[in-house]
Amino acid sequence: MKKFLLFIAGLVALTILLANLGPMILLGVSVWLLYVVFKQFMKSESTAGKIGWIVLGLIILSVAVSNIYAVIGLAAAYGLYLIYKNWTSKKAEDPVVGQSDDPFTNFEKQWAELHK
Repeated sequence: MKKFLLFIAGLVALTILLANLGPMILLGVSVWLLYVVFKQFMKSESTAGKIGWIVLGLIILSVAVSNIYAVIGLAAAYGLYLIYKNWTSKKAEDPVVGQSDDPFTNFEKQWAELHK
């Protein structure tokens, strides 16, 4: 049952990720363009050039802010990673091997079985 629920959650996360792939790409391009504009702004020596780079940077910033839904896609990608990690994880075997007459050892084993 746990694997089935993980599979369903993985499908939902994958669907959300694919639906938000466009905004994620556009957000990445916008952030890169903002970096380029900032570098050009720092290199510019004229006041008119600096004002032009600021205006262009504000336009690109508005495009980046409009793609805030990309954060939902990033959260879905992280959820998909957690589901994959949980799906492939191997549970550690009980450290207590074999039967013993010690009541505390048997108690620990039974306690571990109750919490599975």
